Amino acid sequence: MIDIPPPIELTPPDLDEHRKGNMGVEYVTTLEGGAPGPHAVITALIHGNELCGAVALDFLLRARFTPRRGRLTLVFANVAAFRTFDPSNPSLSRFLDEDMNRVWSPEVLDGPRTSIELARAREIRPVVEAADFLLDLHSMQYPGEPLTLCGRTKRGRALARALGFPGWVVSDGGHEGGRRLIDHPVFSSPSGAPTALLVECGQHWEAVAALNAIEAVLRFLLHLGMADEAFATPHLGAPARGGQRFVEVTHVVTALTDHFVLETDLDSMDVIGRAGTLIARDGRHEIRTPYDGCVLVMPARRVRRGQTAVRLGRLVPDACRADR
Repeated sequence: MIDIPPPIELTPPDLDEHRKGNMGVEYVTTLEGGAPGPHAVITALIHGNELCGAVALDFLLRARFTPRRGRLTLVFANVAAFRTFDPSNPSLSRFLDEDMNRVWSPEVLDGPRTSIELARAREIRPVVEAADFLLDLHSMQYPGEPLTLCGRTKRGRALARALGFPGWVVSDGGHEGGRRLIDHPVFSSPSGAPTALLVECGQHWEAVAALNAIEAVLRFLLHLGMADEAFATPHLGAPARGGQRFVEVTHVVTALTDHFVLETDLDSMDVIGRAGTLIARDGRHEIRTPYDGCVLVMPARRVRRGQTAVRLGRLVPDACRADR
């Protein structure tokens, strides 16, 4: 099977006028509401080649959006990588030194290691840790239905359910390679209150990913009482037919070799009916579904040893109401 990169349908937004911000940190802007309320943070460009989140935040700033209540902080995260974006080789701008979505443990943030991404994570860390609610905007390597990753907490699942978009909600514990932003202890502690979601809006460079990112942002702001319906409604699609579907990840398949090969014609959120179905080969090792009705969450076709290749999960009815 020939791996043909998807076309580049999105134009990287010009972020120059957002550089100064108003928080003393470049590309970080806080918008104050007219009444008391929560502190909401929306992050984009944790990966520099994922354009849709930058488009969504640029949309809010150019619309001179003002929250009805509380505070809204908008963060363009890995702008250094974003500035290297080249349509002829768009994947290279994902990061410069290391994946910025694997550094969010206190041990790494407080440790001696240095990198461009870690320096930026440490710079925006105070904003992240001050959030009551955080929405982290991402996109995917290959076309697929948008989905929310809500972590393992009951409050994360409940927030995803309250937004009602996207149609898929996946509960998982992250990656062996390091903690994501939504896995920071302030959000992942079972006893805490701050809540974070990661929304995968679509394929990195397809136009619909930007539309999905804007919709996710507006539904987030509507739920928190920060946006007027008159402003948001023109940008909202119809609710998911049949409601949202919830998946609990049971297995994270990490590539053991640099020769992980996914079987053809498998896409993200495919439901494989029979246990034991071959879905990939990792060198000489076969990867098969562990049970009937196995959901494939964001399988990767290009993956190196130590990276997450695919997550496997079960459909869970009304997972957000489950008493866990």
